[in-house]
Amino acid sequence: MSLNKARDPLQKAASASPASTGMNRLEVVTFKLGEEEYGIDIQKVQELRGYDAVTRIANAPEYIKGVVNLRGIIVPIIDMRIKFKLGDPTYDQFTVVIVLNIAGRVVGMVVDSVSDVITLTGDQIKPAPEMGSVLDADYLIGLGTLEERMLILVDIDRLMSSEEMGLVEAAATA
Repeated sequence: MSLNKARDPLQKAASASPASTGMNRLEVVTFKLGEEEYGIDIQKVQELRGYDAVTRIANAPEYIKGVVNLRGIIVPIIDMRIKFKLGDPTYDQFTVVIVLNIAGRVVGMVVDSVSDVITLTGDQIKPAPEMGSVLDADYLIGLGTLEERMLILVDIDRLMSSEEMGLVEAAATA
């Protein structure tokens, strides 16, 4: 039944990352937004960069900080703290832009800091609870547990695609 498929975090992780490192493993880059720690599939990450000044785009949503020229490619920069409504962002020496390659499009994602790269097994990935959180459960693969750490595993493809990617494309061509 499709309901079970959607609720099974390993199935969701596998569909989010068909070429993951192992059938029962998910390798993620972990990052912080405020007090919470998140993880995204490392295969979507193109590079990590320090936060630089961006060129603002008129009439872009507030969470689209602007664009940067990355070796000849115009890359929209999205501030995830603003996107998830986690308070006012601060930019310091720890602020990182995670450059993602989503469906052939390059997008930058501003986060407070990047922690590390970890590999989670199927036993360490739990289904995301249904709750009225700032992050819709449709965008979650699940929750990763690693000793005392709890990671919110984000399906970055779903989060950055469709309607939102259309906004990103409009900002990049404006």
